[in-house]
Amino acid sequence: MKIYLATGNKNKKKEMIQLLPEHEIVIPSDVGIDFDPDETGVTFYENSLIKAKALYDIVHCPVIADDSGICVDALNGAPGIYSSRYAGPDFMKGKPDGTKISQKDQNIFIIKQTNDAINSGKLPEGAYLNGPRSCHYTCAMVLYLGTDRLYVAQETFEGTLIEKIEDQAGDGGFGYDPIVFLPEFNKTIAQLTSDEKNAISHRGKAVKQIQNIIKNL
Repeated sequence: MKIYLATGNKNKKKEMIQLLPEHEIVIPSDVGIDFDPDETGVTFYENSLIKAKALYDIVHCPVIADDSGICVDALNGAPGIYSSRYAGPDFMKGKPDGTKISQKDQNIFIIKQTNDAINSGKLPEGAYLNGPRSCHYTCAMVLYLGTDRLYVAQETFEGTLIEKIEDQAGDGGFGYDPIVFLPEFNKTIAQLTSDEKNAISHRGKAVKQIQNIIKNL
């Protein structure tokens, strides 16, 4: 099946090709489509649906869209849906002019902000599955086949933020992966192989659910 992936992120396309090798995965830029819908939702699911519908209305073919981000318990789940735009404590939802800071600076900011929150002794209530530095990635994924034919899967990937930027490790993955530590592996996400990550990641688990839905259509 030819499936359009509602993203401009080539890293996400690479991951999706690995996860759905039996299907042809195409992103808008592959076919000359300028695709940048306004993500006005307040949840991962709402944003994934916005992207899925926007692309479907252009291509009229099956579309998969996901919205994902990192959620830090000590920051009350932030940056969450604003993970790609996050620019430190002064710009939690991104800079007003829309410019983005580097991933390196995002990683530095989020570690420092988490440390400050922990040191304040006033942490928000939360699950804290891996202690006060608990964090997780969330992925909401939509398979969109038309207005009345859509399917949703949402998964998480649990870990803990490293304590200082000097401890970041690994050159795999992307985004915040080098600063998210997995206690059960004694590695950061960026130190996992692609196969290891895809087996346990938020996106990998969501894709498996969507994959089963596709098989049963």
